[in-house]
Amino acid sequence: MKDKAISTSAKSNPVHLLSLKNPAHFLALGFGSGLAPWAPGTFGSLAAVPLVLLAAFSGSALYLLVTLAACVAGIWICGKTARDMGVHDHSAIVWDEVAGMLLTFMLAPVNLTTLVAGFILFRLFDIVKPWPISYLDKHIHGGLGIMLDDILAGILACLSLHGLIYLGWV
Repeated sequence: MKDKAISTSAKSNPVHLLSLKNPAHFLALGFGSGLAPWAPGTFGSLAAVPLVLLAAFSGSALYLLVTLAACVAGIWICGKTARDMGVHDHSAIVWDEVAGMLLTFMLAPVNLTTLVAGFILFRLFDIVKPWPISYLDKHIHGGLGIMLDDILAGILACLSLHGLIYLGWV
C-alpha cells in the first residue's frame, strides 16, 4: 500500500507529491514547518531554534559538525525534494533556513537576546537578499542553489550578530 501523500487544498500545489515518511522530504520541509500556510520560511527558521539550542549547549566542536552536516546534506535533501516536487526552491522547502540559522549562531553566546537578534538578522538577510546573495540565488540552481542563498544569509547574519555583540548592543 502506498504512503499517504501530504494533502493540500490547492491541487496545483506540488507538495501533494511528497510524503513526510520519506526522511529527505521530512527534513526538507523542516520537520513539517514548511507546510505552514503563510511565511513557511519564518516557520522553518523557528523550527531550527531547538536544534540551535541543542547544538549550542553541546559544545563548539559538535555545533560545527552539526552545522557542516546540515549544509552538506541539505544540498542533497533540498535537491531531491525539489526534483520530486518538480519545482525548484518551492516555499515549503525550508531545510535551507535550518542550516542558515545554525550558521547565524556559530560561536555566539546563545541567550534570549542573541536568539531574537540573530533570528531577525537572518530573516532580514534571507528576505532582502543583498548582493552577492541575490546574484547567486538567480544563477545557481539545484540543491546547491537552494542552500547557497541561506548559507550566505546565515554567514552575514553571524557576522552582524558578532558585530552587535562586540559593540555591546546585544
